[in-house]
Amino acid sequence: MTKRNRTLMTAALGGLMLAATISAASADEKKAADAPKDAKTGQCHGVNSCKGTGACNTATNSCAGKNSCKGQGWVKSTKADCDAKGGKFTDK
Repeated sequence: MTKRNRTLMTAALGGLMLAATISAASADEKKAADAPKDAKTGQCHGVNSCKGTGACNTATNSCAGKNSCKGQGWVKSTKADCDAKGGKFTDK
């Protein structure tokens, strides 16, 4: 492989990586734009993914990030997101 071919291959690979990045960013923007603007958020109980990711005030702790394990605690979310994850939504 000549030096010129390596340069062309590197440029082509860089272009593909840039296109993939732009595509992913566009998808995220579209997803955010499609979400309802007035979606009310509240507490979604029982869906935090791992230790320390829940918000405040459970039966066993009073501060953010102190839940002991998966599913214990709450996270702020919309009712639709909470229902999709199988949590219990409250309007607090």
